[in-house]
Amino acid sequence: MPLNIPKELPAVKLLQDENIFVKTTDEASAQEIRPLKIVILNLMPIKITTETDLIRLLSNTPLQIEIDLMQLESHQSTHTPVEHMMAFYKKFSELKSHKYDGMIITGAPLENYEYEEVTYWEEMKTIFDWARTNVFSTLYVCWGAFAGLYYHYGIQKKRLDEKCFGIFEHKVNDPLHPIFRGFDDTFYVPHSRHIGLDKNDILAEKELTILSESKEAGVYMMTSRGGREFYLTGHPEYAPNTLDAEYKRDLSKGLHILMPEHYYKDDDPSKGPIVHWRSHANLFYNNWINYFVYQLTPYDIEQVHQ
Repeated sequence: MPLNIPKELPAVKLLQDENIFVKTTDEASAQEIRPLKIVILNLMPIKITTETDLIRLLSNTPLQIEIDLMQLESHQSTHTPVEHMMAFYKKFSELKSHKYDGMIITGAPLENYEYEEVTYWEEMKTIFDWARTNVFSTLYVCWGAFAGLYYHYGIQKKRLDEKCFGIFEHKVNDPLHPIFRGFDDTFYVPHSRHIGLDKNDILAEKELTILSESKEAGVYMMTSRGGREFYLTGHPEYAPNTLDAEYKRDLSKGLHILMPEHYYKDDDPSKGPIVHWRSHANLFYNNWINYFVYQLTPYDIEQVHQ
């Protein structure tokens, strides 16, 4: 797709090597159309990996998309080169006057902290409020989803006895919902988290609708405000080897971690993962962009409001 990103971004070369078409800023400027504007608040420590995972999924639509990468004012990344952050990321203060068709708020390794203990929680609250008046549809992923549900609806996270870790089967609760266009009756999603949600808490909130859940992984996808917000407890964007790398990293540190479920062929790490979630991940992002961003967002982006 004509994905409008700086040609120097590491994701460009990585995705071109995968035969994924990416149009850089210079090439996109020749097209006489208004691009969709999407901002990504990347809270993950290793930001280049997350950028690449998300751009890979956003690249499978014929629409032109212009991406801004947002960083927090109140937190400095220590796992990504400073040069990368300076070259490709903008602070919230630089972007808050802009309007966006879509926004993605990623996960973060903050499950063991209460939200109010997070050093940048005040800034997150400001961004959550800003998104409701400056973004047409916002996608909250993993910790971003838990934090968004807590801030907007007061829904508490629940500590799990064992980490939810692996690839789990999910059911479609509403087959006619546009977000599931082209989906099978069941589909698979990677999860990697120590926290979950109480389904009854969500059902008690009239503004929230549970769109998908799993017998093993629990509630997965929720929506509110007519598709202006989606909340995902899992990671459809994960690359094939992400869980493998996490598992081996924690083993090398001597941490207690169970082998990711339904992930390795014959449950044997030496045989590598079986990838059976990417097709639905692509469908999900395509449907989100098409039905809840492109078709509904105002042509004049300045008309985006609550």
